[in-house]
Parts: sequence; C-alpha cells; structure tokens
Amino acid sequence: MILKGSQRGGSQQLAAHLLKTMENEHVAVHELRGFLSSDLKSALHEIYAVSRGTRAKQFMFSLSLNPPAYESVPAGDFEAAIEATEIKLGLQGQPRAVVFHEKDGRRHAHVVWSRIDAARMKAINLPHFKLKLRDVSRQLYMQHGWQMPRGLVNSKERDPTNYTRAEWEQAKRGKHDPRALKAMFQECWAISDSRKAFAPALQLRGYYLAKSEKRIVAMDFRGEVYSIPKWVGLKAKEVRGKLGDGKDLPTLEAVQHTIAARMTDMLRQHVATADAAYEKKAAAIAARKTRIVDQQRKERAELETRQQQRWAKETADRASRLNKGFRGIWDRLIGKHARQTRENEREALQALQRDRKEKGTLIERHLAERQSLHLLAKQSRAAHCRETAELHRDIADYMKMGSAERLKLREQFREASRDQGNPTKGQRHKDDPEWSR
Repeated sequence: MILKGSQRGGSQQLAAHLLKTMENEHVAVHELRGFLSSDLKSALHEIYAVSRGTRAKQFMFSLSLNPPAYESVPAGDFEAAIEATEIKLGLQGQPRAVVFHEKDGRRHAHVVWSRIDAARMKAINLPHFKLKLRDVSRQLYMQHGWQMPRGLVNSKERDPTNYTRAEWEQAKRGKHDPRALKAMFQECWAISDSRKAFAPALQLRGYYLAKSEKRIVAMDFRGEVYSIPKWVGLKAKEVRGKLGDGKDLPTLEAVQHTIAARMTDMLRQHVATADAAYEKKAAAIAARKTRIVDQQRKERAELETRQQQRWAKETADRASRLNKGFRGIWDRLIGKHARQTRENEREALQALQRDRKEKGTLIERHLAERQSLHLLAKQSRAAHCRETAELHRDIADYMKMGSAERLKLREQFREASRDQGNPTKGQRHKDDPEWSR
C-alpha cells in the first residue's frame, strides 16, 4: 500500500476536494473521531479554529493510502494501516477524519489528522515523516504478501516514468499517455549528448524545441508546451548543462506559427477525426459508467436505510430486556442487570460487524461490476494515445519534406479521401466506361 502524506492548511479546500463526486464514482466519510461536528467540512473547520490559538499555518496532516491495483482490500485492513501510520508518526489520539474514494475500479482512502495538540496548544512536530511512511508502506506490502514496487525496495530503482498530477493533466490535454510521454522524452535525452542531437530526436517524434522567457521547452503540433526538466526527470541545471541557454532557438510564438503554416488542412482533418472518434467512444463509455454508478448509489442508499431501520429495531429489543423500576433495582443487586448489559453489548458488536460485512460485500461486487468498464476505457485511451503518437511522427515527417514532396503527398491525401467517399469507385475503374466521366 503506497502512503503519501503532506502537512497542509486550507481546511475548506481540502474538504471540498475529499467530497468531490465529479472525479470519484463513490465517496464515503468512514470516520470522524474527536470532533463535535458530524460532517466533514465542519470537522476540518474545527481543526482550523483550534489552530488559530497557535502560529501553525500547516495545521493538518493529510495522508492517502493506495493499495495495489485490483487488490480487494477490506475496510478493516485500511483501518489497521491507518493505526500503524498514526503510531509511527506520533499522532495517537489526535482528531482525525477518514474518507473512502472509489475511482477507475479501485478503492483508496484519505486520512486527515489535526496536528494541533489542544492540551499544549502547539503543533505536533513530524520529523522525517516521508521516511516513516516508506517504512510503514514496506511493512504493509510484506504483511499482505503483495508484490512490492522496486522503487519502494530501493528508492534508486523507482520507476523514472512516474508522473505528477500536473504532468498527468498536461498529458491529458495533449491526448497522451503520461507514462509513455515521459518515457519518450527520457529516451530522446538518453540517446543525445548535446542539443544538436536532442532537437532532431524530438523532431522525429513531432516535438520542437523553443525558447520561453526563462528556459528551453518543447512544443507539439497542438501548441502544448512541455518543460524539459520535468518530463526528462532532471534538475534545470543539468538540462542547461547539455542544452545550453538556448538564446539562438526560436521563440514559442515563432514555432507555433511555423507549425500552423506548414500543417495542411488535410493533416488537421486527420487529427480532428482521430480526436472525434475517441471522444465519441469515450462519451459512450462514460454514459454507461454513469448509469452503473447511479444504480450502485441507489443500492448503497437502500442498504444503508435497511441497516438503520434494523439497527433501531434491534436496539429497542435489547433495551427492552433490561427491567425498570423495583424489578430493575433487584436485577442490579443480584447481578442480572450487568450480565444482560454485557450480552446486549456482545450482540450489538456482532450486529455492527454483520452490517459492515454486508456493506463490504456490496462494495466488492460494485467494484467488480465497474472493473471491466474501466479496462475498456483504459484500452480505448491507450489506443488513442498510440494513434496520437503516430500522428506526431507523421506530421514531423511531413514537415521535413520539401515543397514538391508536400504537394505530391497532398494530392495523395485528396485521392485517398475521394476513394473513401466512394468505396466502389476503385472496383469500377477498368470495367465501367462511365467511371471516367
């Protein structure tokens, strides 16, 4: 289970993010401990209110727990991981909120602790928390028998194509697979010993070096700008050592104008057609997912209502077993009241475990229902990313051609488009005299 944590402020922004249902298929507030409030926004605002008595700006510690893909992890295992993390960081007894998210067929959890020790009115120091989280993560992988990522075994062997959320969003705008895009930049960097080698390597894949205000960047045919250090995975100083300051490179505006001038309408149409086909397929998958998620939310709401009604009835039945008045006083004297109270508590615990098991079974079924759909969406996205990469290379090859070659290729595109518009035309070419007219 990968653990990622950070000290932060912004209680209301964090609450809004954790409750967001646009990106997550299901969101459930699992636990609120140590708060007067019964909802997440108010609970996190309590942390902020207490922090006002201190000088702490980062008054919360936020943690995400991500199990391996397609592993079935019950709520109890998440709770055990949270407890282990809490002890390791020294946050025992601090107010905390636990939220479960389900996204892309996977379930993960978020935990928010208050860093403010209310008794001393000081923020709890969390030295070396990243190293401590890594230790807990390793322990969880070994405990559950999951295959541990190489980067967790040895940080020097971590996957170089791992990407940040900002890189993922940029790749999404350019219709790319972020991991494949990062691998492409790193491959070009690895086979180049200077800017003279790096620039052609990028151009073969449809990307062009340019000079922004402060650094050298790459641009694709859509006009999306990529930071070389981020996508190569190096520091800006190391990149400058190989590429120089780039003062002689064209500006972003100049590269954009060059690409726009040399891309024909036919090439633009191919790009637009590929994007439209993908968007249509993605919209159909999204519509199916929406119908499934809506049905699952309805089933979960019905289960919660049934469990609440059953809990209320069982609670009333257990309470009715305790006598009142003089008979109740006599029961206390002979110990019957204490024995019945213990029996009620045992039954209540069993009922709670039963309800949690029912909910866990339903969640596992819902995850299984959505996994095939997420796999289809992933395959469709990967196919479009491959097609986009091929278009990048085709456009790069076209832009290297001379004007005569481009004119010839343009005619071939037009001829191919006419043939696609009339699929029987090629079959009538030799036999039908009317074809030439």
